[in-house]
Amino acid sequence: MNQRVNIVIEKDENGYYAYCPELSGCQSQGETFEEINANIKEAVELYLETLSL
Repeated sequence: MNQRVNIVIEKDENGYYAYCPELSGCQSQGETFEEINANIKEAVELYLETLSL
């Protein structure tokens, strides 16, 4: 099952920060854009997994 969610990625002096507005508390950080993309994807997958338990 594929689901689409919005992801907000922000850059600051420490790297990148990402969160998903539809999933309360689903957030991540990373030093590079590639890293934050992988991290937030994993965070969303884990979050959605917990909803289906």
